Amino acid sequence: MSKSTASAKTYDYVIVGAGSAGSILAARLSEDPGVTVCVLEAGPSDLRPYVRVPAGFVKTLSQDRITWQFKTQPSEGSGGRKISTTQGRVRGGSSSINGMMIVRGQPEDFDAWAAQGNAGWGYRDVLPYFARSERYTGPGDDKVRGRSGAIPVTPMDWFHPISETFIEAAVAAGHKRNPDYNSGDQEGVGYFQRTIERGLRVSAAVAFLEPALKRGNVELLSGVRAQRILFEGKRALGVGFIRRRGGEETVVRARREVIVSAGTINTARLLQISGLGPASLLAGLGVKVVHELPGVGENLSDHYSARLVMRARPGVTTLNEMARGPRLLWQIMRWLARKPGVLTLTPSQAHLFCKSNAGVQRPDLQCVFVPGSYKEGKHYVLDDYPGVTGGWWQHRPLSRGHVRARSTDVYEDPLIQPNYLAHSLDQEVMVAGMKIIRGLLHSPALAKYLVEETVPGVQLSTDEQLLDFCKHHGSTGYHLVGTARMGPASDPMAVVDDSLRVRGVANLRVIDASVMPAITSGNTYAATLMIAEKGADLVRGKRPPG
Repeated sequence: MSKSTASAKTYDYVIVGAGSAGSILAARLSEDPGVTVCVLEAGPSDLRPYVRVPAGFVKTLSQDRITWQFKTQPSEGSGGRKISTTQGRVRGGSSSINGMMIVRGQPEDFDAWAAQGNAGWGYRDVLPYFARSERYTGPGDDKVRGRSGAIPVTPMDWFHPISETFIEAAVAAGHKRNPDYNSGDQEGVGYFQRTIERGLRVSAAVAFLEPALKRGNVELLSGVRAQRILFEGKRALGVGFIRRRGGEETVVRARREVIVSAGTINTARLLQISGLGPASLLAGLGVKVVHELPGVGENLSDHYSARLVMRARPGVTTLNEMARGPRLLWQIMRWLARKPGVLTLTPSQAHLFCKSNAGVQRPDLQCVFVPGSYKEGKHYVLDDYPGVTGGWWQHRPLSRGHVRARSTDVYEDPLIQPNYLAHSLDQEVMVAGMKIIRGLLHSPALAKYLVEETVPGVQLSTDEQLLDFCKHHGSTGYHLVGTARMGPASDPMAVVDDSLRVRGVANLRVIDASVMPAITSGNTYAATLMIAEKGADLVRGKRPPG
């Protein structure tokens, strides 16, 4: 043990990351007044307008001060392009910059996790944890929804007539209207549920971390980058961090456990540069192997999405016009008066969870609709003409990729390769999704609002052309998971066990989206909150609620 380690400040728990999972962990573990918690966060405070105002998400994605500006490696499935896959680097993590939609996934997702040998992760097991986080204010079954949690989950409160017509078109096409897709029955069309309350985003930091910090037994260290987990043999002792590139390392120790909640990319990289990962990779980095875990950084999965844009008829007002000039000033006045409007919207307003073909047993597509459109090739820059957007992605892609550290310098981004659309089934489902969303946007119901398809244009019609469009114009869903996957001892690629303990070492857990064995059927934020809630109970040795 080094002198610096011996003299380091000591806490019961050291958590790496103050994002979605880290915020919940800090709150739950500090409920015991006798416990001390240190949270390390690479980013700054979330007290900034673009974070708190829901519509500000379009600005946060380009702000490198509060985000990790990661880019994927080129691949055939992305048309040889690098794709920006921005993640939150701010208090609250990606919960402070995400689209604020709450989608739990399907019961079968979690039953599949359990069937792979992960005891206690079936749908009935995790349902109480979904409910514990949320304060749902819409209509629904109280047996499956939470009414007293810290995260508000609110129904849409501002409606555009084109969005309602999109829903009507989907119903006319044979899809049922579903008022609560988080009830355990996801299939159907309707409006998204959001983590917005009184016109403001409510992130995990606002809901969980801020109250925890007031208890006095949680210390948050912001603007620091964890650069290694310290071990004595195979026992985790603490974490070494720096405040600037090349700066002096500071160490914090953990009496009980180190918990890594740094997100799917950074968690994999931190484990690797700390001596946990494939031996060949660690050798190339000059890192001594603490315990060989070939699955660290593997199994990367994401939702690959694409979009179709329609021009609205002259005189039709879409978000493109409402977010400019005098109309924007009016919307700001509405927001200041705590009234619904375009500043309190999520990136997508309506959803359609559906099957790509009649032979599929459960929905394998998520389609989204927004009564606005963005310029092709521009990151969330509104079109100069009135327009709408329909997007889609495959729920459960089979393509898998990896994350690999390039060096031990935590200021150098790791290599990220999702291998989008590498599997033939993923390609088939993406093409099917495009046909479904195109059929709805060209339906008679929407003809009174929409006049022509501008992206990609009806000249693309064959399956080969549609697939080529998806490859060259698709993008990330920002739903990266799986690089420290959970699995039984019989699985050589499993990184953590079903108690989220890192295999082969002591006093170290991973609790974030990286532990997902497979991606969920929908946006991954809700499932990440659930993992953190359950993870906190596992750390404390508490029985599940209910």
